[in-house]
Amino acid sequence: MIFETDCARETWELGKKAGELARPGMVVALDGDLGVGKTVFTQGFAAGLGISEPVNSPTFTIVQIYEEGRLPFYHFDVYRIGDVEEMDEIGYEDYFYGEGVCLIEWAKLIQEILPEQTCRVTIEKDLEKGFDYRRISIEGCEGLEA
Repeated sequence: MIFETDCARETWELGKKAGELARPGMVVALDGDLGVGKTVFTQGFAAGLGISEPVNSPTFTIVQIYEEGRLPFYHFDVYRIGDVEEMDEIGYEDYFYGEGVCLIEWAKLIQEILPEQTCRVTIEKDLEKGFDYRRISIEGCEGLEA
């Protein structure tokens, strides 16, 4: 499914709708270049789960845990990961195969360890359509693609 947004608020709203539809055990792989709105989408996703505290990319801690929403939310940012083995060190399997929801920014960097049933979200810019335009594709996300 392809969505187009023309401002950060629309990207946030799409993330919020996705968060509202998220279910236990869901893993969302979020990819896109620097500055395309991955964190904005994630903030909306968290709001859709009922999380009201500030959500920022956990670039230096790899994972940030939020438990106040309707499901536990595990927000990963693997941009600075040096090796997939670092994911073993933080016990990623407990998060990926648990009852919460995982959203992983820069997921292509850990492609080989993602579960088979991973929801894939890709955000792209197209400057010819405007500075704030985003093309957001969502694949393999049963319930989110309607």
